[in-house]
Amino acid sequence: IFIKFINDKGLPLLNELLLHYAKGPIKTILELLSEKENYPVGVYCTAGKDRTGLIVYLILAALGIDFDAIKEDYVLSDSAYADMNQKKAFVGALEQNNLDPEKFLIAPPYVIDDLRQHIDLKYGSVENYLDSIGFDETKREKLKKNLLM
Repeated sequence: IFIKFINDKGLPLLNELLLHYAKGPIKTILELLSEKENYPVGVYCTAGKDRTGLIVYLILAALGIDFDAIKEDYVLSDSAYADMNQKKAFVGALEQNNLDPEKFLIAPPYVIDDLRQHIDLKYGSVENYLDSIGFDETKREKLKKNLLM
């Protein structure tokens, strides 16, 4: 029952779970990025679309970047697994856990649309979400100073 539910909900569910259960690690990453002495910084995961996609979405939204530009950037990862030499290994790992590779090896625009909608409905805005995890306006201003020219 749970695997069917997870496969049906796909990446939008993953983002919702990360937003809820990974508040501490999300705050830690953002705080690291808000301190200039930590630069240069690399933010990545296996394909740069799930955990990294969520973090980058939060950063870009906090910086005031246009949503359409954020979405356009996110979908660039849609072919990441297809472009990797190890795609079979990723498919095998997902299938071993009964997860649908067709749902979890993609980065379609609806994932970012759903993420934005979820944050807006549950928290009101990205800023409100960030406030709720303790990454307040003062910290966001430090982040902006580091990342905006």
